[in-house]
Amino acid sequence: MVDGPELITVGELARRVGLTAKALRHYDRVGLLTPALVDPETAYRYYGPEQVAHARLVRLLRSVDVPLEQVRVCLAMPGDEAGIRRILVDHRRRLQARLDRVRGDVHRLDHLIEDGVRTLMMDQDVRQASVGTAGDERRLAADLFNGVWLLLEKENRTVEEDDRMLHMAHASRHHWGQVGAPANLSRGEWQCSRVYAVLGRAEPALHHARRVLEICRAHGIGDWELAYAYEALARASAVAGDKERARAWTEQALAAAEDIAQDEDRELLLTDLETIPAQPRFW
Repeated sequence: MVDGPELITVGELARRVGLTAKALRHYDRVGLLTPALVDPETAYRYYGPEQVAHARLVRLLRSVDVPLEQVRVCLAMPGDEAGIRRILVDHRRRLQARLDRVRGDVHRLDHLIEDGVRTLMMDQDVRQASVGTAGDERRLAADLFNGVWLLLEKENRTVEEDDRMLHMAHASRHHWGQVGAPANLSRGEWQCSRVYAVLGRAEPALHHARRVLEICRAHGIGDWELAYAYEALARASAVAGDKERARAWTEQALAAAEDIAQDEDRELLLTDLETIPAQPRFW
């Protein structure tokens, strides 16, 4: 039997901080949150009052998928808000790169579906040697579009790569303008807006986001493309520091999400909305 009214059982700590007892036992085993005392007779775990704050921090960080090793670093810097914020900023950048990789895969799959696997398997030199046809220009637009995604996926781009990414996005949009359908124009404008938002350039990000919405409305484009027009406007507004407009456009995107036919597309949009800077969680 353990004496000491100050000690907290694993079950009580779990209730206080919103973790499960199983999770607390796991964090003990990996050395992340070690009990103040373990009863040698019963093997029951007991925690000190000061560990409540630590457990809450663990729950918060793990709820946004911060790796255990980074959680450990945060626990070692109590009260260092600036240090914890740096870790969260780095983690957000990793998550954004992961999301961009997923989105890039989705768009590459779209091109495989639309253009055919056999066409896209052609040797690059052969494809570039036969320029001049609409099919060639369409493939060039798609290649540039996908190249932008590859650069967006990089966590640490150079200034030169930022420039290349921006110019490729505009070049892709230009070629879609020659041979693409309205949906291709919408996606091209959206990609330009995203690139400018990533680079922290609010005015052009807003300009291209507005063009996405204009194209969708002019051609009756709905589903996820319309929802992403609102997402682009919300993101660009957030980059501009306009929280009210960012919130309003986010609400528009959420309303449009209800009309998205595919569950996977809806989930991708909701995940994307969560990456908009300084946004509250709406769902």
